[in-house]
Amino acid sequence: MELVKNIFFNTDKLTTNSKVKISYTGKFFQDNSEEVKIHFGFGNDWENLSELPMRKTDLGFQIEVELMDKPTFNFCIKNEKNEWDNNNGNNYIFPIEHPDVALAVVEEKSIAHARKLRKTYLISKKLRLAIYKIIISIPKLISGNYRRKEKQADS
Repeated sequence: MELVKNIFFNTDKLTTNSKVKISYTGKFFQDNSEEVKIHFGFGNDWENLSELPMRKTDLGFQIEVELMDKPTFNFCIKNEKNEWDNNNGNNYIFPIEHPDVALAVVEEKSIAHARKLRKTYLISKKLRLAIYKIIISIPKLISGNYRRKEKQADS
Protein backbone atom coordinates (compact mmCIF):
# COMPACT_ATOMS: atom_id res chain seq x y z
CA MET A 1 0.00 0.00 0.00
CA GLU A 2 1.31 3.43 -0.88
CA LEU A 3 2.00 5.54 2.18
CA VAL A 4 0.41 8.97 2.40
CA LYS A 5 1.65 11.69 4.71
CA ASN A 6 -0.65 12.28 7.69
CA ILE A 7 -2.90 9.23 7.06
CA PHE A 8 -2.25 6.09 9.11
CA PHE A 9 -4.02 2.72 9.22
CA ASN A 10 -3.79 0.09 11.97
CA THR A 11 -2.98 -2.56 9.34
CA ASP A 12 -0.50 -3.08 6.51
CA LYS A 13 -3.15 -3.77 3.89
CA LEU A 14 -6.81 -3.05 3.56
CA THR A 15 -8.85 -6.21 2.98
CA THR A 16 -12.49 -6.67 2.07
CA ASN A 17 -15.10 -7.05 4.81
CA SER A 18 -12.75 -5.99 7.60
CA LYS A 19 -12.61 -3.04 9.98
CA VAL A 20 -9.78 -0.54 9.73
CA LYS A 21 -8.83 2.22 12.13
CA ILE A 22 -7.82 5.46 10.41
CA SER A 23 -5.73 8.17 12.06
CA TYR A 24 -5.52 11.61 10.46
CA THR A 25 -2.81 14.08 11.49
CA GLY A 26 -3.14 16.45 8.53
CA LYS A 27 -3.70 20.19 8.35
CA PHE A 28 -6.95 20.18 10.36
CA PHE A 29 -5.26 18.41 13.27
CA GLN A 30 -2.29 20.76 13.04
CA ASP A 31 -4.61 23.81 12.89
CA ASN A 32 -6.43 22.56 16.04
CA SER A 33 -9.82 22.11 14.38
CA GLU A 34 -12.41 20.90 16.88
CA GLU A 35 -14.72 18.91 14.60
CA VAL A 36 -13.54 16.83 11.68
CA LYS A 37 -15.56 14.44 9.52
CA ILE A 38 -14.48 11.78 7.08
CA HIS A 39 -16.36 11.71 3.78
CA PHE A 40 -15.88 8.28 2.20
CA GLY A 41 -17.09 5.86 -0.43
CA PHE A 42 -15.98 2.72 -2.27
CA GLY A 43 -15.00 1.97 -5.86
CA ASN A 44 -14.59 4.37 -8.79
CA ASP A 45 -18.09 5.83 -8.31
CA TRP A 46 -17.81 6.42 -4.55
CA GLU A 47 -20.56 3.87 -3.83
CA ASN A 48 -22.15 3.69 -0.37
CA LEU A 49 -21.20 7.31 0.32
CA SER A 50 -21.00 8.16 4.03
CA GLU A 51 -19.87 10.98 6.24
CA LEU A 52 -18.97 10.31 9.87
CA PRO A 53 -17.44 12.41 12.65
CA MET A 54 -13.90 11.53 13.71
CA ARG A 55 -12.81 11.44 17.37
CA LYS A 56 -10.04 13.83 18.39
CA THR A 57 -7.18 12.19 20.32
CA ASP A 58 -3.57 13.04 21.13
CA LEU A 59 -2.57 10.94 18.11
CA GLY A 60 -4.85 12.74 15.65
CA PHE A 61 -8.44 12.39 14.56
CA GLN A 62 -9.46 8.73 14.51
CA ILE A 63 -12.30 6.55 13.30
CA GLU A 64 -12.97 2.88 12.60
CA VAL A 65 -14.58 2.03 9.25
CA GLU A 66 -15.97 -1.25 7.89
CA LEU A 67 -14.50 -1.89 4.43
CA MET A 68 -16.75 -3.23 1.69
CA ASP A 69 -16.06 -5.71 -1.07
CA LYS A 70 -15.03 -3.04 -3.61
CA PRO A 71 -11.72 -2.35 -5.39
CA THR A 72 -10.88 0.93 -3.60
CA PHE A 73 -11.52 2.91 -0.43
CA ASN A 74 -11.82 6.63 -1.18
CA PHE A 75 -12.09 9.49 1.27
CA CYS A 76 -11.45 13.11 2.05
CA ILE A 77 -11.64 15.07 5.29
CA LYS A 78 -13.60 18.21 6.15
CA ASN A 79 -13.68 20.39 9.24
CA GLU A 80 -16.38 22.43 11.00
CA LYS A 81 -15.66 25.45 8.71
CA ASN A 82 -16.55 23.29 5.68
CA GLU A 83 -12.92 23.33 4.53
CA TRP A 84 -11.73 20.18 2.75
CA ASP A 85 -8.50 18.20 2.81
CA ASN A 86 -8.81 16.17 -0.38
CA ASN A 87 -5.13 15.40 -1.06
CA ASN A 88 -4.72 18.45 -3.35
CA GLY A 89 -7.79 17.51 -5.40
CA ASN A 90 -6.79 13.86 -5.83
CA ASN A 91 -8.73 12.48 -2.84
CA TYR A 92 -7.23 9.78 -0.67
CA ILE A 93 -7.64 6.53 -2.59
CA PHE A 94 -6.39 3.18 -1.30
CA PRO A 95 -6.73 -0.26 -2.90
CA ILE A 96 -8.73 -2.91 -1.07
CA GLU A 97 -7.28 -6.38 -1.37
CA HIS A 98 -9.28 -9.57 -1.62
CA PRO A 99 -7.92 -12.45 0.46
CA ASP A 100 -7.07 -15.49 -1.65
CA VAL A 101 -9.71 -18.03 -0.66
CA ALA A 102 -7.96 -20.81 -2.56
CA LEU A 103 -5.39 -20.95 0.23
CA ALA A 104 -8.03 -21.55 2.89
CA VAL A 105 -8.88 -25.19 3.53
CA VAL A 106 -12.43 -25.73 4.72
CA GLU A 107 -13.26 -29.14 6.10
CA GLU A 108 -16.71 -30.14 7.15
CA LYS A 109 -16.77 -32.13 10.36
CA SER A 110 -19.85 -33.77 11.73
CA ILE A 111 -20.71 -34.49 15.35
CA ALA A 112 -20.09 -38.19 14.68
CA HIS A 113 -16.57 -37.35 13.56
CA ALA A 114 -15.96 -35.39 16.77
CA ARG A 115 -17.25 -38.29 18.89
CA LYS A 116 -15.00 -40.71 17.04
CA LEU A 117 -12.01 -38.46 17.68
CA ARG A 118 -12.90 -38.23 21.38
CA LYS A 119 -13.29 -42.00 21.65
CA THR A 120 -9.91 -42.68 20.01
CA TYR A 121 -8.32 -40.05 22.26
CA LEU A 122 -9.69 -41.73 25.40
CA ILE A 123 -8.54 -45.18 24.22
CA SER A 124 -5.03 -43.90 23.49
CA LYS A 125 -4.89 -42.19 26.88
CA LYS A 126 -5.89 -45.42 28.69
CA LEU A 127 -3.38 -47.41 26.65
CA ARG A 128 -0.55 -44.97 27.51
CA LEU A 129 -1.48 -45.16 31.21
CA ALA A 130 -1.47 -48.99 31.15
CA ILE A 131 1.94 -49.07 29.42
CA TYR A 132 3.32 -46.60 31.95
CA LYS A 133 2.12 -48.76 34.87
CA ILE A 134 3.64 -51.88 33.30
CA ILE A 135 6.98 -50.15 32.71
CA ILE A 136 7.08 -48.93 36.32
CA SER A 137 5.99 -52.21 37.96
CA ILE A 138 8.07 -54.77 35.95
CA PRO A 139 11.46 -53.65 37.38
CA LYS A 140 9.98 -53.68 40.89
CA LEU A 141 8.68 -57.23 40.45
CA ILE A 142 11.98 -58.45 39.02
CA SER A 143 14.13 -56.87 41.74
CA GLY A 144 11.78 -57.83 44.54
CA ASN A 145 11.40 -54.22 45.71
CA TYR A 146 7.66 -54.56 45.30
CA ARG A 147 7.47 -57.33 47.94
CA ARG A 148 9.80 -55.60 50.35
CA LYS A 149 7.57 -52.56 50.43
CA GLU A 150 4.57 -54.75 51.20
CA LYS A 151 6.49 -56.49 54.04
CA GLN A 152 7.63 -53.14 55.43
CA ALA A 153 4.05 -51.90 55.32
CA ASP A 154 2.94 -55.00 57.28
CA SER A 155 5.62 -54.50 59.96
